[in-house]
Amino acid sequence: MPASPLSQVVTGSDLLLGDVVYLTENGEWTRHLVHGERITDKARAQVRLLFAVCLKNSVVGAYLTDVPPEPTPLHFREAFRATGPSNYPHGKQQDVQNV
Repeated sequence: MPASPLSQVVTGSDLLLGDVVYLTENGEWTRHLVHGERITDKARAQVRLLFAVCLKNSVVGAYLTDVPPEPTPLHFREAFRATGPSNYPHGKQQDVQNV
């Protein structure tokens, strides 16, 4: 059985909240990975990344990251970022269901 293809999401950091955010299909940002647009086409992924980079007044450091078919981070960095700031429980860490 062939492995399921990986998809990508556009992620970045919200300037005002400091949260990790993900680009949705309708071009808005969400704090929840499950709502991020999962892209399997490389050309579309690049177009969506360029779109996100143009939104620099609200989000910085936009880049593409791989996600498996289920919306869970694959890389340690993404798993760590998804939990929010680590210095004390606030933001996403207050609501464990959002992680």
